[in-house]
Amino acid sequence: MHAIRLHEFGPATNLVLDEVPDLAPAPGQVRVAVAASGVHLLDTTLRRGEVGGPMPLPELPTIPGREVAGTVDLVGDGVDGGWLGRRVVAHLGMVPGGYAEQAVTSVGSLFDVPEGMSFPDAVAAVGTGRTALGVFELERPAADDVVLVPSAAGGMGWLLVQAARTTGATVVAAARGAERTGRLRDLGGDVVVVDYGRPDWTDLVRERVGGPTLVYDGVGGAVGRAALESMAPGGRFVMFGWSAGEPTRISTADLVDRSLTAGWLGQRIRSVPGGIPGLAARSVELAGRGWWRPLVSTYPLADAATAHADLEGRRALGKVVLTR
Repeated sequence: MHAIRLHEFGPATNLVLDEVPDLAPAPGQVRVAVAASGVHLLDTTLRRGEVGGPMPLPELPTIPGREVAGTVDLVGDGVDGGWLGRRVVAHLGMVPGGYAEQAVTSVGSLFDVPEGMSFPDAVAAVGTGRTALGVFELERPAADDVVLVPSAAGGMGWLLVQAARTTGATVVAAARGAERTGRLRDLGGDVVVVDYGRPDWTDLVRERVGGPTLVYDGVGGAVGRAALESMAPGGRFVMFGWSAGEPTRISTADLVDRSLTAGWLGQRIRSVPGGIPGLAARSVELAGRGWWRPLVSTYPLADAATAHADLEGRRALGKVVLTR
């Protein structure tokens, strides 16, 4: 089979297409003929040789990636043969190996891909979707909330906007540049769209809908800080990432002066009923019935280096997925 391998930590160009031996599932495992592989911002951090979050640096050479969707084409000992031919999606957990034409995983990690759902959408739902759903369920908006979502043209932000809309809240979707803000208008006419590349973007938000009462911050840095300073008294500031490279800086005075609450969700997502597997199952199911729809940018497997470069350069929209 073919797979993308990293032989040396460094730039995106270090990702190369290699031919490697076919995989054989162990007892209790299946082999998936991979049609779509998810690319995560964490993958780019590890590729550079930097420790990020819970993932240790892999031993080299490595095949990156932890989200796959495709068709079961081989089963290991003890696995029901009825899995053969089924369309499935899986998160490989702490084990890399997703950027390849084949992947092996335990039966317990598989979710059926609903009829009519594409493999790239399934990949977005099982990984990015499960996290977005956890954020939403842990800090659910009320109908009278003004919800601000920076990086709304990213994989998680796009889903959080859709989830927040279901509560009746006023939703502000923010992104940088005409291409991204233009795409956000596809989310519906009731969504307020702003370009946070403008120096007065928070003023525009306050003029149109007032100060945000809930912020889902996955950007951090200057954008996250501006969002925090724009909030109405008594608001909630929820951090789940920092694509800008550093988390939003918050002081005790920020919270006390306006009675704000702020927190990093992190491992709290595991406390949602059903845990991470339950979130993944519900996310895939919700996408399958159209409750939300992922935004996906696809690249051929062989172009993994370009996909990484576009993700790091913030040129890709939504969830980045490799396909074959």
